[in-house]
Amino acid sequence: MAKFKKKTKTEENIPTSALPDIIFMLLFFFMVTTVLREQELLVSQKLPEASQLQKLEKKSLISYLFIGKPKNTGVYGTEPRIQANDALITTNDILLWVNQEKDKLSEAERDQITISLKADREVKMGPIADIQFELREADARKILYASVGKNK
Repeated sequence: MAKFKKKTKTEENIPTSALPDIIFMLLFFFMVTTVLREQELLVSQKLPEASQLQKLEKKSLISYLFIGKPKNTGVYGTEPRIQANDALITTNDILLWVNQEKDKLSEAERDQITISLKADREVKMGPIADIQFELREADARKILYASVGKNK
């Protein structure tokens, strides 16, 4: 009878030729899907609490106005300021800013623009009323007041 030899040396190689391709696909996927912060806040924000909140579906039609005390009080003072995109503006500049934001949208979406006011809870109603008046003059009639949910 014939004797069979047992293999004593077993090789367990894992094929790694496709590993760099997989790593680069994952890297590319996360680079494409990650949303970076669009703007740096120049004003302090502590949003008021609300009992009823509603999320919006199409966030591309929203432009943000941040209202609060400047973080750099040595340069900008302590009065509440308005931040649009990455710049501090005055109420007189709101009309120009709204028109610039509308120009970024397509013709069909320009009348659907929504302005989100993210006002600090310490800001008085006077500056907010001035902003509302300027938004009316700029024909931006959809205003969203941002807040956080109540902690239970």
